[in-house]
Amino acid sequence: MKRRFAIAAPLWLALAVAAPPLLASGAASGETRALGSGIASYYGAEFAGRRTASGEPYRAGDFTAAHRTARFGSHIRVRNLGNGREVIVRVNDRGSWSGGRVIDLSYAAAKAIGLHKSGTARVSLTLLDN
Repeated sequence: MKRRFAIAAPLWLALAVAAPPLLASGAASGETRALGSGIASYYGAEFAGRRTASGEPYRAGDFTAAHRTARFGSHIRVRNLGNGREVIVRVNDRGSWSGGRVIDLSYAAAKAIGLHKSGTARVSLTLLDN
């Protein structure tokens, strides 16, 4: 029995090391990874100062976002598919949890890509290195 484990362990270890990283672990240096597309929304002014899931306070003027699985501190390029405008945000919260939305942006990020007036927009997401 010990012999089987001794043979199986290096194989298991090699597979674990060779496996691609999970989304939550971020992309390798210099790489990007498409996260798909969907509807984005943004945090309103009423959330200013509230604690995010990462523990830092929400600041409407920062380029931050809430994403369900991306690691805190990772960066995501958000492209508004309606007008082509892009912004890079840092993930510091979890969500979006409503209406099948894929990301919640800070007010500054939403304004940068032109969704602050409509409240939502169809976007594509790309995970960048962090």
